[in-house]
Amino acid sequence: QVQLVESGGGLVQAGGSLRLSCAASGGSFGPVAMGWFRQAPGGARDVVATIVYDSSVKYYTPSVRGRFAISRYNANDTMYLQMNFLKPEDTAVYYCASDVDVWSWPYRTRGSWGQGTQVTVSS
Repeated sequence: QVQLVESGGGLVQAGGSLRLSCAASGGSFGPVAMGWFRQAPGGARDVVATIVYDSSVKYYTPSVRGRFAISRYNANDTMYLQMNFLKPEDTAVYYCASDVDVWSWPYRTRGSWGQGTQVTVSS
């Protein structure tokens, strides 16, 4: 399975922005759906956003709609999550995932997880 490497997390004040990146290492994303998930302390790992191979269909969990934007560039096997108007409740470890099954709920990965990147939003 392809390895995924996230970057771009950090500490930001409420109302600020961050852009997370996910890159493939040692392989390619392939013609599959990709996604971003997050896990807050003591919580479950939940889907944040997903994107199909040709970017024609995107899903956002309701709490981030209008603030986050997912994108991917298949030519160089990268995926991004632009996060604007961040809130303290967005604080979590964010994971990218490959081969997300977007045809059944809850969305799950059948592929790889990245190592995660911490996003902390201060009030």
